[in-house]
Amino acid sequence: MPKVPDSDIESLKLKYENLAPHLTERTLRLWCASEAKSYGYMGVTALHKATGVSRPRIYSGLNELEQKTDRLNPSRIRKPGGGRKAITQTIPNILTALKELICSTSRGDPMSNLLWTCKSSPKLQLELEQQYNYKISQPKVCHLLKDMGYSLQSNNKRLEGSDHPDRNEQFEYINKQCDDFLSKNCPVISVDTKKKENIGNYKNNGKEYSEKGKPLDVNGHDFPNKELGKVAPYGVYDIGKNKGWVNVGISSDTAQFAVNSIRVWWHNMGKQYYPDTKEIMITADCGGSNGNRVKLWKVELQKLANELGVSIHVCHFPPGTSKWNKIEHRMFSYISKNWRGRPLISREVVVNLISNTTTRKGLKIKAVLDSNDYEKGIKVTDKQINNINLVRHDFHGEWNYSINR
Repeated sequence: MPKVPDSDIESLKLKYENLAPHLTERTLRLWCASEAKSYGYMGVTALHKATGVSRPRIYSGLNELEQKTDRLNPSRIRKPGGGRKAITQTIPNILTALKELICSTSRGDPMSNLLWTCKSSPKLQLELEQQYNYKISQPKVCHLLKDMGYSLQSNNKRLEGSDHPDRNEQFEYINKQCDDFLSKNCPVISVDTKKKENIGNYKNNGKEYSEKGKPLDVNGHDFPNKELGKVAPYGVYDIGKNKGWVNVGISSDTAQFAVNSIRVWWHNMGKQYYPDTKEIMITADCGGSNGNRVKLWKVELQKLANELGVSIHVCHFPPGTSKWNKIEHRMFSYISKNWRGRPLISREVVVNLISNTTTRKGLKIKAVLDSNDYEKGIKVTDKQINNINLVRHDFHGEWNYSINR
């Protein structure tokens, strides 16, 4: 039986590799049919072996060449109605069933298993088989979801909880207070504690350029190192001067720690810019170590006011609006960018990375390590409360108040 030489097979294979990217389904089968016809009886086998195109497809091309079938319109590549039927035609209710599964959590259907599982394409494919007895592949589920306008979405941190009716008025009040103090060349500082960080060879979010294929190896788990512990960076951001101070604590994040951080800022940075000031304004969140309901926070501020001989005015942002505090997006965000992708292997590394954070608009930050041990759970006595020279403002005195010396 005659056989097509191996050299011809290789030649056909090379032709196919060069032409295939430029041929349509129709021109490809016609080219295969034309080459097969030139080799006679063994041509179809030779083309199938060289190109991988199926024999029925090559025979279909031969029939077209010999006009045994109706010639196609030049604008078409196959007969009308050719190809596999769309799954929406073979299973008419497939889209309805898929929508019901996707919306089961928002609908609150207690009978749906997907209430308690992720809505991934493999899970949806399994539920379509189990609940509706539909035979469908996981990739086809993905295609249907895309056609329906669905895509993979992550959670979006946008909801702030219930809004206080005077929320906007408090923002306006804080803004007016800041403008008044800045116009008098008095310091206006934004304060907060940055997220606590594990010290050690742990993964730090973000990416940094390094040689391809050689990422920095870090620990496979994030269990805190008992010897190295954690650090709590407390920040003080001077809104008027665009300068920052960070007190890196190694103990508990308490009101004593918060106020001492402000004290350290004043002695190392604040009094250089405001040597004659008699007032300091602080903007802070409603929670944490500097929360408006923390009694020890006010007791410690009274000590600081007496020590520095100044009046301290405090304005708290309404609950759930901490990200509007300027320190968050004017200082903390740049610190996170500066140490992205770098393991915080020691306290010294944390201090140095913070101290070397700058921006094109002139932000400069200084950082120090606070090795003091701050006790948690300190009880404030009625006598200490009565000794606070606190004056509440007329507008929301629980958020806005002054502590005089």
